[in-house]
Amino acid sequence: MKHFFIPILSLVAGLLIAGATTWNNTLNISLVFQVLLVVLLLSVLEISLSFDNAVVNATVLKKMSKVWQKRFLTWGIAIAVFGMRFLFPLVIVAVISNTSLYDSLIMAISKPEDYAKMMQAAHLAVSAFGGSFLLMVALDYFFSHEKDVHWIHIIEKPASKIAVFQSIELIMAIMVMMLIYSYMPEVDKLTFLVSYLWGILTYLVVHGISGVLEDGHLTKMKFFSSGFGMFLYLEVLDASFSFDGVVGAFAISNQLIIIMIGLGVGAFFVRGITLYLVEHDTLNQYKFLEHGAFYALGVLALFMLLDSFFHFPEWLTALSGAIILGLSVLWSMYEAKKIDIKS
Repeated sequence: MKHFFIPILSLVAGLLIAGATTWNNTLNISLVFQVLLVVLLLSVLEISLSFDNAVVNATVLKKMSKVWQKRFLTWGIAIAVFGMRFLFPLVIVAVISNTSLYDSLIMAISKPEDYAKMMQAAHLAVSAFGGSFLLMVALDYFFSHEKDVHWIHIIEKPASKIAVFQSIELIMAIMVMMLIYSYMPEVDKLTFLVSYLWGILTYLVVHGISGVLEDGHLTKMKFFSSGFGMFLYLEVLDASFSFDGVVGAFAISNQLIIIMIGLGVGAFFVRGITLYLVEHDTLNQYKFLEHGAFYALGVLALFMLLDSFFHFPEWLTALSGAIILGLSVLWSMYEAKKIDIKS
């Protein structure tokens, strides 16, 4: 329970703040209970959409020093809650409406319906950016010549052999972009293309910085260690995972503060799950769990990229990820049992 003490505390504090704020503004007990339910729904949404995020985070976090692990779990949660769940929606609306962040905040408070509509209008750009970034992450994992443990051999074994072809993951991502782009309505093509390319560029820059820091080129500068590179990578990865949840949350509520509280509580629980996975060495206990997380990540990326053609409800996205992760755990247990029988 030590890993979930702070998440549970954040849930209690979030419910109290949301309930007290609503009661102070409306003096309506039924509205208070409605808001509390919304906070719980948003928290569950965030956890279900980001469980695979916790597994992927754990794969990177276990390579980091204790110092950088602590920084990710402290600085990172501040960035996740305030930056992505509060500041990010304000920035989107400010850009779309060509106004300042202050005006965006005033709109969120005084005209929540208009604010929610603008957030929904930005869904294509946000999904294309986040989808392309996550797709690059998944492709980079499977197209690796160093990968010698395979779950679904018919997919992973050929992918690891093709990985000797330089930049194959970038080629595949561009091919996906061209295929989707060719079927998109003309009015959406430019937005999709620019956002998609920005997602790829962001991945390449962050991945490149991480590689430079891991090689030790900046070791003379204390702050710029390999841990900083992985921290930066995790933060962008975490942001990409949260894009779909942040935008989708406006279909449940148009109140920015309530959304921040609900998704923020979910983010605390995801951090708790990540820490649990690292400290209990769960990834080594279930050898295909990491594979399942990256398959789930790839599916989430495709859902985001195809959202302009078919709207995939959040429950379907969450359920598909849960099923893939569940199958990877069951298959890991099956393989472990076979090894025990042979020995």
